[in-house]
Amino acid sequence: MSMALVGLIAGMALGFAGYFGGFGAFLLVAALGAVGFVVGRFLDGDLEPGDFFRGRDEERRR
Repeated sequence: MSMALVGLIAGMALGFAGYFGGFGAFLLVAALGAVGFVVGRFLDGDLEPGDFFRGRDEERRR
């Protein structure tokens, strides 16, 4: 699935949530979408748990 199609689907989902559920539903859908994105990247192997807890000093030493 192309990234343009994924973006289109995400935008439509946020639009429907905002229209039918108000701003609170818009924020909830956006937050859950972000969590799903991070979990998906983690399951694909693109992220490691240590990436979230490493400080900036450790990143410079690599």
